[in-house]
Amino acid sequence: MIENGAVFPMFYLPPIAYFTALQQHKPNVLIEKEEHFPKQTYRNRANIYSPDGSLALTVPVIKGAKNHTKIKDVLISYDFKWQRLHWLSLQACYRRSAYFEYYEDDFAPFYEKQYTYLFDYNCELLELLLRLMKMKLPLQFTESYEAEYPNLVDLRYTMSAKSPAEIEQKPYFQVFEERLGFLKNQSIVDLLFNQGPQAVNYL
Repeated sequence: MIENGAVFPMFYLPPIAYFTALQQHKPNVLIEKEEHFPKQTYRNRANIYSPDGSLALTVPVIKGAKNHTKIKDVLISYDFKWQRLHWLSLQACYRRSAYFEYYEDDFAPFYEKQYTYLFDYNCELLELLLRLMKMKLPLQFTESYEAEYPNLVDLRYTMSAKSPAEIEQKPYFQVFEERLGFLKNQSIVDLLFNQGPQAVNYL
């Protein structure tokens, strides 16, 4: 068991605050795999900067059994073409950014291939993001659910998709900032597509 690190949730295209925390706590990072799936969180949604402000992209999940479903067992729903919607949204929001075309081929497969489990999908995306951010971080996962981690900073429920993050964040160039100003704590892809290889230095 790792100590003096942090336990993180597994998010979809996590917000910048998540990567800032990863940078602070690496390499002693544990990813929660055994929790029950909490609804309306970054576990299946991400915020990107659109011409109208922050746009939430949500990965739909299959409404499970009445029992709470473990995060690793949550199934992705394909009742509607959400992958096409997300990819078109990413293109519309970031086509004008400095680095979208540079990374486009890395992300495209995630919006073509159908994944069964949300956790696996998020995990592969996180591995890609860490590689593109040039952050060396071996992913370690919980093997059972623990309500508390006395030796770790517990970040599982600290980043909310519903309320703005209370974080200090210095502005960087965003595609639509001339309309609405700088938007804090968007998905890490906002930083990556706008800053490219400099993104990790920003953290």
